[in-house]
Amino acid sequence: MSISAQSKLRTSRSSATSPGTAAASSYANLMRTVRDAGLLRRRRSFYISLFIGLAISLGGAITGFVLLGDSWFQLLIAGALGVVFTQLAFLAHEASHRQVFASGPANDRAGRILANAAVGISYQWWMNKHTRHHSKPNQIGKDPDIAQDTISFLPEDAAKQTGFMAWFTRRQGYLFFPLLMLEGINLHITSIRSLFAKGNVKGRKREISVVFARLGLYVGAIFAFLPVGMAFAFIGVQLAVFGVYMGASFAPNHKGMPVLPHDSKADFLSRQVLTSRNITGGKFIDTLMGGLNYQVEHHLFPNMPRPNLAKASEIVREYCADHKIPYTETSLPKSYGIVVRYLNEVGLSARDPFDCPMISRFRRE
Repeated sequence: MSISAQSKLRTSRSSATSPGTAAASSYANLMRTVRDAGLLRRRRSFYISLFIGLAISLGGAITGFVLLGDSWFQLLIAGALGVVFTQLAFLAHEASHRQVFASGPANDRAGRILANAAVGISYQWWMNKHTRHHSKPNQIGKDPDIAQDTISFLPEDAAKQTGFMAWFTRRQGYLFFPLLMLEGINLHITSIRSLFAKGNVKGRKREISVVFARLGLYVGAIFAFLPVGMAFAFIGVQLAVFGVYMGASFAPNHKGMPVLPHDSKADFLSRQVLTSRNITGGKFIDTLMGGLNYQVEHHLFPNMPRPNLAKASEIVREYCADHKIPYTETSLPKSYGIVVRYLNEVGLSARDPFDCPMISRFRRE
């Protein structure tokens, strides 16, 4: 979708989807249909099986690490750990949304253990950031996932870049996936920094102690068993796989979808459907992306257990068709193409650092 087309969507949808009784009633009707179908009930057996499977996989990776010893085949174990840690992060994400247990405190305990002790990321940081994203997805100034970072997600942010960053931004679509190899370490550093930020951080001391204990044990074990060079390579591969897998699972969901203006009054149903994209591909994609491929349904019913999302998508797709609400879904490869093209198009707003202002002026004349 072009930037100009997105601008038109911002204006039209801001005015056409103002909140009101009809919009609230529309979502209530959809919620009632989903609830009557039993799709909000917890699926304890699924999550018990998933956790056991991930625990066995983690144990197998640790066993393989110990048995292999001083061998470059350890990098295969590192890659496997990157995959397992990502799957554990998906499970922590589901616990944070109350998808696993009926009890809020039980979900928080599970999410905190998985995020802090297993993955090594602050659960509280993730909760704060992700809650804001769900509240106002793709809304300027409200959604932290489109805020200015190394990557510019908005033309106005790209236009501010100068020097090397301007050069980078103009090519950011092509560089996005290679850059994800650094996302693993970025997630760890950012979450740890949040634990030392000013202001009130719920469970600060507990999270700091668990995250650093996990970090010390993990890094200490790797350097104790492997030569220094191999140890650094092991950690590098594990973090690279973790970063690429996490980024490649979350990026297709909203990037390249309509961006809402800061003062948008879009109703909840329209906001969540219009800014989200589903990924098709069946059970393999369901497992690969941890249910994130049903992004529309996840945003509409954030506490819905993962196994119920596929059935809910059938209901929501039909409902949106009846009410003339655009419902977007595509394959994983096509979604990556959309993300790359969108980021490159946004990046064109960055001035070429090698352009001479005087020459540019004469060109226009």
